[in-house]
Amino acid sequence: MSQTRHVPVMLQRCLDLLAPALQKPGSVVVDCTLGLGGHSEAMLKAFPEARLVALDRDKEALRLSGERLAPFGDRATLVHAVYDELPEVLERLSVPRVQGVLFDLGVSSMQLDERERGFAYAHDAPLDMRMDQTTGVSAAEVLNTYPPGELVRILRQYGEEKQAKRIVSAIVREREKEPFSNSARLVELIRDALPQAAKRTGGNPAKRTFQALRIEVNGELSVLERAIPAAVQSLAVDGRIAVLSYHSLEDRLVKQVFAAGAANTAPPGLPVVPEQYQPRLKLLTRGAELPTEDEIAENRRAAPARLRGAQRIREDVR
Repeated sequence: MSQTRHVPVMLQRCLDLLAPALQKPGSVVVDCTLGLGGHSEAMLKAFPEARLVALDRDKEALRLSGERLAPFGDRATLVHAVYDELPEVLERLSVPRVQGVLFDLGVSSMQLDERERGFAYAHDAPLDMRMDQTTGVSAAEVLNTYPPGELVRILRQYGEEKQAKRIVSAIVREREKEPFSNSARLVELIRDALPQAAKRTGGNPAKRTFQALRIEVNGELSVLERAIPAAVQSLAVDGRIAVLSYHSLEDRLVKQVFAAGAANTAPPGLPVVPEQYQPRLKLLTRGAELPTEDEIAENRRAAPARLRGAQRIREDVR
């Protein structure tokens, strides 16, 4: 089941970006967002000399992808961890440096497709949205307990929702009557709260609020802020990193880390740039690459994807 419904996004391009670093015997590639294992399986097939370390915070994803990757035996090591825990995971596995890192951010296909997880606004489900259901607060708890000002900030910052104040006023009014538990009531409330003009643009009017709640529940941006620099740090010289983002906040963060790594940080006017000021990274993509029209036609979930790649070109000099 998992194989048939899961189409990995921009798969061939990700493989092409990572390939030069993963052809050698003994190379290690990290899939920081294992999900259903589509990208991981393709990397194990494409790079027969490589070993895979794969992380996911979702135990159900680990179980399903574990079945999928079982034929590769001890070439695949699956770890229950959030991707900002990468340095600790590599230390536990006695892997000092890796040759490749892949991030496929956002919600996995499995999480969207399992109705009871509450990620999708298209059908009624409990408002959970936790990627790791063993820990943390649910989306319902956020809606029912956060102060109004905090909810407005989350919707504006993480959902880029212009109507945040209207929506939050309606949420606060309704939660006093009865706490929120299911998604359908929230979707209906958002529809009723928005002015007509706002409902005519950008797909389902609940989309931005659901995105904001999901990011808050899972701490996605704060985790990513730690994870991308840590992943760059874990790369050996000539190692490569590829990151698939699905909204502008993620992509901006990745862009900033890559741009900083690829910049010359020397004070202006030096005749020769000392090594500690020279770039650590070389950018492998011109801006963010987009999926092709054919791919979007085949897999609509690829539509918002943005892919960036970089190569480690030197060690840090202290």
